[in-house]
Amino acid sequence: MKKGILLTVLMACVVTWNISAQDRPLQIIMIGAHPDDCDIKSGGTAALFVAMGHHVKFVSVTNGDAGHQTEGGGMLAKRRIAETKEVARRLGVSYDVLDNHDGELLPSLEIRLQIIRKIREWKADVVIAPRSNDYHPDHRYTGVLVQDAAFMVGVPNVAPDVEPLRKNPVFLYFQDNFKKPNPFQADIAVDITPVLDKKLAGLDAHQSQFYEWLPWIGNYENEVPKDPAKHKEYLLAKRVQAPNPEVRKTLEKWYGKSRADQAKYAEAFEICEYGTQPTEQDIRRLFPMLGK
Repeated sequence: MKKGILLTVLMACVVTWNISAQDRPLQIIMIGAHPDDCDIKSGGTAALFVAMGHHVKFVSVTNGDAGHQTEGGGMLAKRRIAETKEVARRLGVSYDVLDNHDGELLPSLEIRLQIIRKIREWKADVVIAPRSNDYHPDHRYTGVLVQDAAFMVGVPNVAPDVEPLRKNPVFLYFQDNFKKPNPFQADIAVDITPVLDKKLAGLDAHQSQFYEWLPWIGNYENEVPKDPAKHKEYLLAKRVQAPNPEVRKTLEKWYGKSRADQAKYAEAFEICEYGTQPTEQDIRRLFPMLGK
């Protein structure tokens, strides 16, 4: 058997084993405020899920129509939606952008119902979103909206047009560095070193953000390389963090010290007090890449 055919067969066997070990593919939904938020916080973890045969959806609660120094409105929203489609192609995820204005998000009933429907339609096993303490009001209110949806996804008379979930998902928070009123707790840490290139490819698709808007608003425009061949090196230095001591300790818990010491890059998540409260066995089932 030729080497290429053998490799394809082996990869198919790995995917089949991972899916059968879960009875079915896992359904993971990651919800951010803007069209690049999920990519920043969990693009590597998403790539690992997809590689193992599971299904990942990114949702942006706003359309990103305010996130640029010279562009805005409907034309910017179209550009940013096009960028998410390219991310979906590169990472193998689904990507939905809700039509709510960037910078104007509020935790309204209307938007809560939008999120409830998205979680139900995806039949989510795991929901990941920001915590509700953050510098950006859109991030904060996305956290509140997802928390407010956490119980309601199972209530039949709320958003009755979409079938309710019979099992509440596990709800998690993306990692952040905010300390007040309480610091982020790294309950789960995923080694994304093997898929770092995938994460960088996803970030690179958001041209309007990482090479234009964020450098402008952050006053570091001069740091963006003129040569596109150097863009991913720039993204690595600017947008991907090495594990801090707490995350490193959590990696050791899930991977063992020897394996964790080899992890150069990681994404971490905190278990929300709402939704299903997972056991260690549940976490290993829901994050089958842990320890691998």
